[in-house]
Amino acid sequence: MKKTTLMKIFLRSFFIQTTLNFRRMQNLGFTMAITPLIRELELQPKNSEKMLTRHLQLFNTNPYLSASVIGSVVRLEEEQKDNDDDSDVLLIKQSMMGSYAALGDIFFWGALRPFAAITAVVLSYMGLMLAPVAFLLIYTPAHVWIRLNGFIEGYRGGKKGFEFIRSLDLPSVSVKIRWVALFVLAVSIIWLPGFGYWPITITSAIITKLTAFATVLLCLLLIKNGLSQIYIIYGVVVLFFLISGRGFLN
Repeated sequence: MKKTTLMKIFLRSFFIQTTLNFRRMQNLGFTMAITPLIRELELQPKNSEKMLTRHLQLFNTNPYLSASVIGSVVRLEEEQKDNDDDSDVLLIKQSMMGSYAALGDIFFWGALRPFAAITAVVLSYMGLMLAPVAFLLIYTPAHVWIRLNGFIEGYRGGKKGFEFIRSLDLPSVSVKIRWVALFVLAVSIIWLPGFGYWPITITSAIITKLTAFATVLLCLLLIKNGLSQIYIIYGVVVLFFLISGRGFLN
């Protein structure tokens, strides 16, 4: 496989969500991504039609991990160019689809994006104009790196292309990121009242810090009793919005 063809396939994988539909989800985007493979293999019209048809079936996974699936599928399609048995391709594709959807949603939607958003909000309260850029610098390199390496390792591994994603241990990393996000929230409660507008106005610094410390202890107690960190993060954000809105109305 030419490197230029692989690069075209990888770049096309960024647009897998552009033709999202309710019937078969990302199937059109997936098929569009692997179209350069057909030209590279110089398949007969009948075989090209068969390949396109099997990849137009239902496909839905986390978009950031889809490149890994595409890489594995490209390698398998290349290996079985003259073989009519497509069971391996469909098996790998379907098995990766569900597990990658769960892993990607937990890591990107449930941990990394909230952490990046919290960091950007804290920086904006400090009056930094580049706060939105901080969000992009935290979030974008991570998903691009996973996309690129997932595609490369997926193509190298074929049937074992899932080894790279498994080695990342995304569920464990997600828990650590949520803890960091919770820590950032706790520190911001203590530190940020001195920066410009803050929804909580208390004259005594001691009372403010004691309240913040009590809030942190309460969050730790809730986590110890089984409450998810993500619920605490969203709950604190909602509370801040309510307090901020009340201060604005007054």
